[in-house]
Amino acid sequence: MVDVAAAAGVSKSLVSLALRDAPGVSATTRARIMAIADDLGYRSHTWARALAAGRSQVIGILLNDLHSAYHTDIVEGIERAADAAGLTTVLSHGQRDPKVLAQRLGHLQDLSVDGVIVVSALLSPDALAHAAQRGPVVVVGRTTQVADTVGAVWNNDEVGAHLAVEHLARLGHTRIAHLAGSHRPASQARRAAFHATMTALDLPAPHLVCDDTDTVIASVRAGATTAVFASNDTRAARLLGAALDAGISVPGDLGVVGYDNTELTELLRPRLTSVDQPRHEMGQRALAILTDLLGGGPARVEVVAPRLIVRDSSGPSPTP
Repeated sequence: MVDVAAAAGVSKSLVSLALRDAPGVSATTRARIMAIADDLGYRSHTWARALAAGRSQVIGILLNDLHSAYHTDIVEGIERAADAAGLTTVLSHGQRDPKVLAQRLGHLQDLSVDGVIVVSALLSPDALAHAAQRGPVVVVGRTTQVADTVGAVWNNDEVGAHLAVEHLARLGHTRIAHLAGSHRPASQARRAAFHATMTALDLPAPHLVCDDTDTVIASVRAGATTAVFASNDTRAARLLGAALDAGISVPGDLGVVGYDNTELTELLRPRLTSVDQPRHEMGQRALAILTDLLGGGPARVEVVAPRLIVRDSSGPSPTP
């Protein structure tokens, strides 16, 4: 700014007014100052401005896994909403490690961001609550519990699992298995809802739940399984590959439903029926909660409703 003032032959304070588009500068002088600033390559210093204004207009985003389409789609939703609100975002990757996530959450807050959106369910409630003492925090993902000071957005996993199992049952499948995920709250909720829906529909027990494709393939070959509800699209994709290798036709011999409705669903053949989590909407809602927190509003939890997207991988049961 001093260099711009010297080149324009005006005071530093006048340059400051011109660059901030504040009153007190004639149109001619403002245009000359802006042209000189552009020639000199002047850029406003975000962090210095934050110290002066008390607000950086920068939002930190901490995501669990850069390789996950689910996580990156949520980030895209956050960034779009941030752009519309005139906010900038800075991204950090937790590498699917709770310790790394906790460290990088602290690093983001050290940068004096206005708030942080955590796109991960791996951080403990205590870690999130501790971070919320330093500044607004919103988590996208289902956790075991959420402190009153932390905002949250997650998908209704029980409804999603019910939609998947009910869809397969309507197609005539009675021997439906669940290809389960991790022990995180969202996966556990889907597993519990699978059992509850199978029981409510009076489908025969035992209800097969496993975490590997080999067990599913063996069950299909034995005639004990004709359809599978997978806990996410990645596991569903692995099952489609294993079925192809085993000579099992999908959906002729085996109906498959995934979860998340990621880009994989349209790339696979057959195209994958999947439960859609509105990931962009979840990101947008997270930013809305964060901006409300910045304005002094209360933290809140929002649960979004999933919907089933039917494609080619789920078909009628091969047996009556």
